[in-house]
Amino acid sequence: MDENRAAILNNSNRIISKLQLLSVFFGDEIIYKIYLRSQVIHQLFENNAELDINKLELFHLQFTQTLVDLLRQIKKNNEKSISLLLDEIQLNRDLINKIQAGLYTQQDFKLEQQRQALKVNNSLRKLYQVLSDDSAEYPFSKNINAFSVRFAPDFYYEVPPQLMTDLLQYNATETYKNAYATIHRKLLGQLCKYDFRTSFFCGLRAGDLAVEVYKFNETERYYLYVPARNLFLFCDMTQISHVDWTTELSRKEKFVQELTAKNDQLQNSINIVKSTIPAEIKSLLVENYNKLNDMNFLKQISDVDVQANMLKAMLNTNML
Repeated sequence: MDENRAAILNNSNRIISKLQLLSVFFGDEIIYKIYLRSQVIHQLFENNAELDINKLELFHLQFTQTLVDLLRQIKKNNEKSISLLLDEIQLNRDLINKIQAGLYTQQDFKLEQQRQALKVNNSLRKLYQVLSDDSAEYPFSKNINAFSVRFAPDFYYEVPPQLMTDLLQYNATETYKNAYATIHRKLLGQLCKYDFRTSFFCGLRAGDLAVEVYKFNETERYYLYVPARNLFLFCDMTQISHVDWTTELSRKEKFVQELTAKNDQLQNSINIVKSTIPAEIKSLLVENYNKLNDMNFLKQISDVDVQANMLKAMLNTNML
């Protein structure tokens, strides 16, 4: 075998190997078929020494190498798009980690509800004694207001300011009041009747004002506690019947879930974008394969040249 023929065949193998790798990367059937057809053409020249080996070189120069360059450009463009998607995924992950670092979970909220209810019940029992004895003693448990400060931003249900105003309206003549608290007279009577056994029901907020709603354990009655005002009032639940009590996740937990779902979608997009080939190019590849598959290669080598020129034109357009 002369050196020129050997060099052309070796170069042919290298180009076909590049095409094989690209067919694996894109996982596209038509590219794989073109790769197989290129192998057949290579074998045709390798097994028939009487054929003009320069036509094999021309085939690769005009068609295969152009196709490899085109696919590499598509791969490069796809990888740029993937890089942007990966950047967005990482930004979302960083935000998730930042949120979770200071996140109170639903489990934290439920656990603290029990502790807060105990504080409020003990404080009300003490308030009853203070009012009965006309004492100046401070009735509230330590850090009783910390619960709303901690959980109101994420776990309390937001209500319109006017509704909050309506909920907190009361007749002063119907309350007991001292230096530390104001409470409905009848509410204090009911609390005494049921031995101050109540449970935290929910939290409401309007702007910066937070309200805790409690339920009597043994009856369907409710009352409000306003930490900022040390105010206790009966609560008419029909006024807040529109609230969706089934919502349990905090705002931050919901946001973390949304970001996680978004990242899953972005990851799926990456898998699609990685091997995407523009429709116009895909159509031309199908046409190219059909011509390669159907033609008498030796007689119609000029047809390959025409197809190659179309591929080259795509490399120099905005189609990619």
